[in-house]
Amino acid sequence: MFGIQSRRDLTMELQSQIPILRPSIHARRANIVVKFQDLYGFTVEGNVDDVNVLNEVREKVRNQGRVWWALEASKGANWYLQPDILLIGDGIALKTSLKISTLTNAITLKRLIRKGIPPVLRPKVWFSLSGAAKKKSTVPDSYYSDLSKAVDGMVTPATRQIDHDLPRTFPGHPWLDTPEGHAALRRVLVGYSFRDSDVGYCQGLNYVAALLLLVMKTEEDAFWMLAVLLENVLVRDCYTTNLSGCHVEQRVFKDLLSQKCPRIATHLDNMGFDVSLVATEWFLCLFSKSFPSETTLRVWDVLFYEGAKVLFHAALAIFKMKENELLMTHQVGDVINIIQTTSHQLFDPDELLTVAFEKIGSMTTNTISKQRKKQEPAVLAELDQRLRRLNSLKESGKSS
Repeated sequence: MFGIQSRRDLTMELQSQIPILRPSIHARRANIVVKFQDLYGFTVEGNVDDVNVLNEVREKVRNQGRVWWALEASKGANWYLQPDILLIGDGIALKTSLKISTLTNAITLKRLIRKGIPPVLRPKVWFSLSGAAKKKSTVPDSYYSDLSKAVDGMVTPATRQIDHDLPRTFPGHPWLDTPEGHAALRRVLVGYSFRDSDVGYCQGLNYVAALLLLVMKTEEDAFWMLAVLLENVLVRDCYTTNLSGCHVEQRVFKDLLSQKCPRIATHLDNMGFDVSLVATEWFLCLFSKSFPSETTLRVWDVLFYEGAKVLFHAALAIFKMKENELLMTHQVGDVINIIQTTSHQLFDPDELLTVAFEKIGSMTTNTISKQRKKQEPAVLAELDQRLRRLNSLKESGKSS
C-alpha cells in the first residue's frame, strides 16, 4: 500500500526484537545528551538515565508480550473478541446472564490493555476492539480504494491545508518525512475529508493520522481507525470548523482539575493561568505531539477500548505528578515549562498511567457526558457571540 512494504516489514521485525539501547562509554561518563530512535522511528533525546528507563520499558514490553501470547495459548486465539466481552468494554451494563468466565475475561482484558498491548499485536487488537473492523464491514471491500481514486486531483480548502501541513508533520521521521510517507498520509486525510464534510480537515488530525499509519499495517486500516476515532470514540464536533467540541472538553477538563486536584486548580486560577494553554494541543493531537511515542500509544491502547475518558485521566495525571512544583510557581511561563518538560520526558508509560488510574480516581463515561452537556450551552453561546463580533467588524470595515 505504501510502496515501501519491505521497509515496513523490517520495522515490524525490529519491533518484535526490541533491542537494548546502549549509549557509548563517553556518554555514560559525561552524562551528556544522547540521541537514538525509538520503536516507531522517532528521534529521542535524553540523558543516560532516560536510556536506562527506556530499556526497562522495553523489558516490560517483552514480558507483556509473553503474557498476551500465553493467554492466546490457554484461552484460544482472539479470545478477547467474544461479543459479550466487547459489550462490557463498550461500557454496556453487565447482565446477570453473562457467564463468570466471560466476566473474568473482560476484567482480564481491561487490566491487560492498561498494562499495554505489545507493538506487534496493536494493529489487530486496535482494529477489532475499537470498532473499526465492524465499521469497515458495513461498506464494500473496495470503499477506500474507490474513495481515493474518486477524490484524486480534487482541490478544496481542506486539501490545500493538508498539503501545507504534510511537511510539518513529524519532520525528520525516516518514513513519514519522505515522498512515500507524505503521499500515504495525504490519501488518508484527503479521503476522510470527503467522507465527513462537517469535519473536513482540522490541524491536529495530521499528527493523529500519521501515528496511526506507523502502527497499523496498511494505509486502509489507518483510515478506518481514524474514522472510528472521530465518529465513535471522541466527542462530536471536536474537529469541526468552530472546534466547539474541543472547547467543551477544555471546560470539562478545567472542572475536573478543580475536583481532582483542587490545590493546583486554585493556585493556577489565582495566577490567571488558563489550562487550555497546554491542554488544547493534548485534546486535538491526542498527546501525539507531547508524549514519547510509546507513552502516547499506551494511552491510545486504553482510548480505543475504554473511550475518551482516558484523555482526561492522562491530562490530570500530568498536573498531579508535578503538584509540588506547580504550587511553587509564580509565573505562567514557569507552569507551561514544567508541564511541557514533564510530558516530553515521560519515557515510562507506567509512571503516567499509574497516577492516571490509581491516584486520580474513578471517572465514568456517563459522568463526563453529563459534564459535557452542562458545558455545551455556554460554549455555543460564547462561539455565537464571537461570530457576531467578527461579522460586526467585517461590516464596519466595509462601511468605512
